[in-house]
Amino acid sequence: MHNSPGPELIMGIRNLAGLEACYKYADAVYFSTDRLSLRAKAKTVTLENLEEFVSEIKARRLKAYLAVNSTVNEDRLEEADNVIKAAAKSGVDAVIAWDPAVILKARKAGLKIHISTQANVTNHEAAEFYRALGAERIVLSRELSLDEIREIKNQSEIEVETFVHGAMCMAVSGRCHLSAYVLGKPGNCGECTQPCRWEWELHGEDGLVVESRGKYLLSSKDLCMIGYIPELLKVGIDSFKVEGRLRDPLYLEVVSRCYREAIDACKEGTYTREKVEAWKSELASVYNRGFSTGFYFGVPGLEGFSPEKGMNASEKKRRAAGIVENYYPKKQAAAIKLLEEGLSIGDEVLIEGNTTYLKQQVRSLIKKGVNLQRAEKGDEVGLAVDNIVRKNDRIFII
Repeated sequence: MHNSPGPELIMGIRNLAGLEACYKYADAVYFSTDRLSLRAKAKTVTLENLEEFVSEIKARRLKAYLAVNSTVNEDRLEEADNVIKAAAKSGVDAVIAWDPAVILKARKAGLKIHISTQANVTNHEAAEFYRALGAERIVLSRELSLDEIREIKNQSEIEVETFVHGAMCMAVSGRCHLSAYVLGKPGNCGECTQPCRWEWELHGEDGLVVESRGKYLLSSKDLCMIGYIPELLKVGIDSFKVEGRLRDPLYLEVVSRCYREAIDACKEGTYTREKVEAWKSELASVYNRGFSTGFYFGVPGLEGFSPEKGMNASEKKRRAAGIVENYYPKKQAAAIKLLEEGLSIGDEVLIEGNTTYLKQQVRSLIKKGVNLQRAEKGDEVGLAVDNIVRKNDRIFII
């Protein structure tokens, strides 16, 4: 853990690969189990293996925050009991919640409570209300300006956490019903199908299609505050949060490292515009939808949307190459099969799985005892690896 005073840097993860990617730079991680989360696709962590997962986090000297932030209908109250019991047993440092039933259950279990951004806290009296319920931290609404955050921070004794990077929702605090309306998949229960990222056409009352700047009319840009870390520090925000529980480990590594470097540079007096541009370039090299400053400096207009591109705006995209078939620890090598693309000596690759995250250069390729400079698609070869990999891990060229 980075013990220097200043904001805590929190990364969203969904498995051990994500943890491995960001633990060197983060102070804490937040995650969910396979139930009562706004990321229903994140199913790797379960109530059965939660304790083990938290132990892995603590072994890397990070804090562990469990999100229990979906809508809790009457028939899910028993499920909430089970999640909170498992959370208390696992030793998580706090639960992130907004439903009063979950808050009361967590308080009864002796757990620390962070109020989710789903609660849409937008003023200091609301913050104090949750503090009176026993919460120690508020994840503020994303729709607040920097001045409004400053006011809440100055007039409340509770810790304040804000998002600094990652996806933005077109709906207030993520309270969107579009996915539920279009496909019957409610976003507030973690099943969002992201129809806001689809191509849409705008029709006038006369039935004619209205010409627009693009077809992704509802797709908001990602938040990026790397260029305003000094301003955030002056406000006294206690925790900087990065959205991205479903994004790949390379994203988590790059984003966590850039923000760690930026925070440390501010403390050391070495934060410069040149460094900001370099960080922005690195952040743009991983998954993003274009960048904006969200609501920090006022309500965004068209500049907050990305009508030309609905999903990944990064020009640098990883390419699938193959799969690990076996690992030989004594030889520090893996048997791999190149299913999609060949590999050459010097290529930079990622090897990923639920528990694996390894980034390295290709330094040795062997086929039937012969050293190769390049292996082609369809080849089965031996690859020297720098760390443990596992059967069925995927190999990507970056």
